[in-house]
Amino acid sequence: MTRPVLARVRPEWVDHYGHMNVAPYVVVFDMATDALWPRIGLGEGFRARGFGTFAAENWIAYEREVRLDDPLSAESEVLAHDGKRLLIRHRLFHAEAGFESARCELLFLCVDLSLRRVRPWPEETAAAFAAAPVGRPPERLALRRP
Repeated sequence: MTRPVLARVRPEWVDHYGHMNVAPYVVVFDMATDALWPRIGLGEGFRARGFGTFAAENWIAYEREVRLDDPLSAESEVLAHDGKRLLIRHRLFHAEAGFESARCELLFLCVDLSLRRVRPWPEETAAAFAAAPVGRPPERLALRRP
């Protein structure tokens, strides 16, 4: 199964075990976030209105190693949202072999960039979240800490 390539494992991402090290997974998941944002009303237009998203938490599960020059693809889904928070999941795949390499849950906050404070999502952004299909339940993170 071939999937669209988001990135390839770069030489500087490979550790002394010959596979992608821990930190580059965060980089690739961040690239997946950048690809998701325009689909749900975030990104450049959102920033132009003075808002941003700040990551508050993330969790990564590593399933299967990827190595130098392996093509990577991602699938992303909205898991939950409320007035100020958004919880998403990315799944990282080997773009050619099709196996899942890792998955990540991320909790984001809506931030008013002029105040650098958490604020409610603009009305049209909240509507875009409500229209997005909601994925399976989160594995580790929640909108609010228990």
